Amino acid sequence: MPQLTIEGVGSFEVPAGKRLVNALVDECGIDQLHACGGIARCTTCRVEFVAGEPATMRQAEQDVLAAKGLAGTPGLRLSCQIACDADMTVRATSRFAGSGRKDCGARPTDAMQP
Repeated sequence: MPQLTIEGVGSFEVPAGKRLVNALVDECGIDQLHACGGIARCTTCRVEFVAGEPATMRQAEQDVLAAKGLAGTPGLRLSCQIACDADMTVRATSRFAGSGRKDCGARPTDAMQP
């Protein structure tokens, strides 16, 4: 099982292939935002990679980061578009606490979308 380390929080074993956004909530207890429900529309599920950033990026993630003017920001990725298939270390920077939102958003499905 991959090891997911959240900077300042701890390290957790997560099921291989699980969506990072859901692993942050389920296994790590992070109050991760995901306002669009994990369909790569809003960027609220963003994280910053410290180590283990996946080399590939899904087209939906590329498109929304470009549209929001965030493309090319080192380490900035959308947790809804990443599968936990290797050890990784992230900063959970987009959290419910202090966001002013009414909730974290609809739970993303287990299957990657779109």
